[in-house]
Amino acid sequence: MTKAELNDCLERSPVIASFHEKDFEKGLKAPSEILFDLRASLPKEAERIKKAHEAGKAIFVHIDLADGIGKDKTGIEYLASLGVDGIISTRGQMIRFAKEAGLLTVQRFFALDTQGLDSIHELLEVSAPDLIEIMPGVISKVIERFSGGSIPVIAGGLIETKAEVTAALASGAAAVSTGMPELWYI
Repeated sequence: MTKAELNDCLERSPVIASFHEKDFEKGLKAPSEILFDLRASLPKEAERIKKAHEAGKAIFVHIDLADGIGKDKTGIEYLASLGVDGIISTRGQMIRFAKEAGLLTVQRFFALDTQGLDSIHELLEVSAPDLIEIMPGVISKVIERFSGGSIPVIAGGLIETKAEVTAALASGAAAVSTGMPELWYI
């Protein structure tokens, strides 16, 4: 699969079926054209890749979470030999190895604060993945999940507007921490 074909898949089917082992068959049946295997397994991966391709789907393996597959150049080469379309990793070195092996790449980042965002830009210049995945996608759900407990939740990181403060508080945060002085007075 080429990068252009990958982009076409995403345009036609923007929801990626991201699964652990038990949901592989559900992923095959989903309308998603791209599958993210978040818990690849050495003895099962060849069959998963074959089934995904038979179903007309591209499959990416999260190499950092793979069981029994080396998190190194040899592990990447092994996956490439099986016909995997690409890999997912948080590690720039794995992205580089995958690109050398002719695979498509998704680099995963956790957006935690402004300094973290700055480092993402720096890392992208070095690793140059085909796609990036920014996590979490929906922080309000995280705040809601923990705000009902006995420990108050403080929402912090990347809060730069009054609307973001309001959204965090509306999601159940007891408070918001921010490095934006103009928000300290609202």
